[in-house]
Amino acid sequence: MTVLDLAYAVAGVGALLAALLPRLLEGRALSMPIAFLGLGMLIYTLPTDLPVPDPIRYPWIAEHLTEFGVIVALMGAGLKLDRPVGWRRWSSTWRLLAITMPLSIVAVAVLGWWVAGLAPATALLLASALAPTDPVLASDVQVGEPTDDEDSEDEVRFALTSEAGLNDGLAFPFTYLAIGLAAAGGSSLGSVVGRWLVVEVLYKLSAGLLAGLAVGWLLGRLFFRARSETLRLANHAEGFTVLAATFLAYGVTELIGGYGFLAVFVCACSLRAAERDHGHHQVMHDFAEQVERLFTVGLLLLLGGAIVNGLLTPLTWGGALLAGTLLLVVRPLAGWLALRGAPGTHAEHGVIGFFGIRGIGSLYYLSYALATAEFAQAERMWAIAALVILVSVVVHGIAATPVMQRLDSARERTSTGERD
Repeated sequence: MTVLDLAYAVAGVGALLAALLPRLLEGRALSMPIAFLGLGMLIYTLPTDLPVPDPIRYPWIAEHLTEFGVIVALMGAGLKLDRPVGWRRWSSTWRLLAITMPLSIVAVAVLGWWVAGLAPATALLLASALAPTDPVLASDVQVGEPTDDEDSEDEVRFALTSEAGLNDGLAFPFTYLAIGLAAAGGSSLGSVVGRWLVVEVLYKLSAGLLAGLAVGWLLGRLFFRARSETLRLANHAEGFTVLAATFLAYGVTELIGGYGFLAVFVCACSLRAAERDHGHHQVMHDFAEQVERLFTVGLLLLLGGAIVNGLLTPLTWGGALLAGTLLLVVRPLAGWLALRGAPGTHAEHGVIGFFGIRGIGSLYYLSYALATAEFAQAERMWAIAALVILVSVVVHGIAATPVMQRLDSARERTSTGERD
């Protein structure tokens, strides 16, 4: 038996469970991410010769594995959304992005420096990496499949899905600020911040937004309105079109120096708007979901293996306190502050604030930054991030089903009472 043979067997078990578990766990207070994270820990605890997954030792591999997982999830998240983009319709999303995310970054950066003892640039990088909520692991609290009804989505699921779709791209400017501070050397703070505002904020955000819109518009014309029946791919149930849209939006945007994560989600929303009630959106969504689920399985198995092989070893009590404070205090409180006066009930606002799930996106940002610049205390930063994801997967995974069921029941009772 070779290591490759064992890897194929593990991959086969993972793929089989990826198909079975969503149905077996439906309606239960247990999520698929919990199961696969635990399976990864179990497999790497056994006496096998599988190579140890170490994101610190292999940052390039960690960066690109997580990168692919995130961009496919972002495309799937955008295709799910039935609600057209608008200032009022998306008011909860804008509030979470403009208020909750910056507050969380500031709070985690201060706690990272003061409580966890991280250097300022390292604390800012950790805060930036942990800022975005995750479109990969949050399927239990996201909207479902695309439908023809623009008003089919409840506020909780819509806000969490749209927030996760956009804040992965919006975390990049803060990551680049941390990279700039770490690599500043003799440069003045003013010059670093000035360049950051012009290049990393203004140009790259604009490029990501415009490129995503352009690619989405062009592909929408091709998929749904091409004069030739052969070229009108929406009529041929080709699921590969979702990969074409994902890779084109991401690749073109990165080539011009923009934020590819932002472009992918914007492209998905643009495609959705091109022909909102066409059945091809269901085909693309299903294909993206299957690819995302399979890739998520692999990433969680590797993360579980990294955890049992010492990823948490550099963790300090200050780092553990930071992780718990982010998930149980900072995010819920920042979410509650942002949503005051927003659509929805107080209970719904509390649920949105609580389910700030952290996951694969955070791993990507850390891998990317550490492959780009030198940061002090990198091992401690990885340990804190891994603990945040571990606790988030377990706590949010257990709570998601019962909490969402209670919210749905309360909403149904309210609707019934209004009709009576």
